[in-house]
Amino acid sequence: MSAPVRTRIAPSPTGAPHLGTAYMALFNLAFARKHGGQFILRIEDTDRQRSSTESEQAIFDALRWTGIEWDEGPDCGGDFGPYRQSERLDLYEQEINRLLKQEDAYRCFCSAERLNEVRARQMAEKQTPRYDGHCLSLSAEESIKRAENEPFVVRMKIPQSGQCTFVDELREEVSIDWAQIDHQVIRKTDGFPTYHLANVVDDHHMQISHVIRGEEWISSTPKHVLLYQYFGWDAPTFAHLPLLRNPDKSKLSKRKNPTGIFYFRDAGYLPEALINYLGMMGYTLPDQREIFSLGELSDTFDLKRISLGGPIFDLAKLKWLNGRYLREKLPAEEVVERLQAWKANPDFLGKIMHLALQRLETFSDFFPLAQFLLSEQPEYDVETLCGKLSPDQPAKLLKIAEWELEKATPWDRDTLSSIFQKIAETEDIKLKQLMPLFFVAMSGSAISLPLFDGLALLGPDLTRMRLRRALEILGESGNGLSKKGLKSLEKEYASRYGNRID
Repeated sequence: MSAPVRTRIAPSPTGAPHLGTAYMALFNLAFARKHGGQFILRIEDTDRQRSSTESEQAIFDALRWTGIEWDEGPDCGGDFGPYRQSERLDLYEQEINRLLKQEDAYRCFCSAERLNEVRARQMAEKQTPRYDGHCLSLSAEESIKRAENEPFVVRMKIPQSGQCTFVDELREEVSIDWAQIDHQVIRKTDGFPTYHLANVVDDHHMQISHVIRGEEWISSTPKHVLLYQYFGWDAPTFAHLPLLRNPDKSKLSKRKNPTGIFYFRDAGYLPEALINYLGMMGYTLPDQREIFSLGELSDTFDLKRISLGGPIFDLAKLKWLNGRYLREKLPAEEVVERLQAWKANPDFLGKIMHLALQRLETFSDFFPLAQFLLSEQPEYDVETLCGKLSPDQPAKLLKIAEWELEKATPWDRDTLSSIFQKIAETEDIKLKQLMPLFFVAMSGSAISLPLFDGLALLGPDLTRMRLRRALEILGESGNGLSKKGLKSLEKEYASRYGNRID
């Protein structure tokens, strides 16, 4: 390889750090280390409504917990910064103006109402929904004049015929008809670029040599290839990795599996085992061994050894691997140290003790009370879960709580208390009638530590997974939500609670 190898991971700070981020970061890091190159962390924070500094810090903390370190990034600097897109707006505007001047892009003044009408008509006529080029015929003079008083986006021009052919390191040549590619918006009305423009501009100016990302981006790659051509830049080497899958072969999602990196930290998994398992998802070492370190993966890494089969994320297999690490890779003394650092430390146990004191008569009472804060998932039955609620209430209330808790920030006692108060009021049920359902869903018992304080200690990832497990148990017993019932509840929730469902 003639040019220095430079890879990157570019997560958005819009929520809990996702397992897929660590998965992609792992292979980008391994490739860079194998070739003596650099691995860069870039924050793609152009979604101003959803991006937050808390989420950005969570990305740093989560990746470092797994053992992934970067050479350049927002928190450590580098020669190609700044490394937050929100700090690179002047560069994007410069490049967008260049495209406009070259007539490779154009301003679009279409309203949301018009775009919705066009989309609805195309779908009714069984056409692929896409922009119809309404503003493409505007002269440069008219476009500039209207831009002085009207909101607009900027779209890139797409060829009307032919194909885009590019090389994927894992798939060789890939060809996609231009007819399948929309006139992509590259600048929003707020002046911020979209992912597609910022991604290409950043990768070029940061001298990224290899773009190693998920296969969901294959269909967008023609837009990126075209932008490189418009700018007159050499495109990087592309490699699209297979996505992590649920056991039913669907894309790994929080609805069916734990996906937050912090879930595994809080549930007591070893970061070495998690990274090892993510490596196994897409890669096989030449000697076929299953247990290997990040360093051993990097030393042997070869993109050609990536398997294109959809890797199944199996929690049982991860637990098995984690158990092997505990028994075979760590001395007992270190296991004790790790256990203490995890939750058996004075700080965490002290917080539990503060909640448990009013219920203690002997020390032996403490551990049954604290058990739900020290376990991955409690056990319970449907009868205990439902309690005195009517058959249709538990699943509905649990699902509403899941949606509400997705948006809980900050994750503390007061926020959680207000959420459950809101649910009780909206559903016209007394809080004391509502709480037993959630005591059981969280702890496995109708009697436990104070719920809101307990949830604050349990954390968002474990809390949400327990809600989903409770919903699964109800579904298995015939007391869950049908697809029709869920759709109806989604509409009702959006109307009554004023929140969208992500």
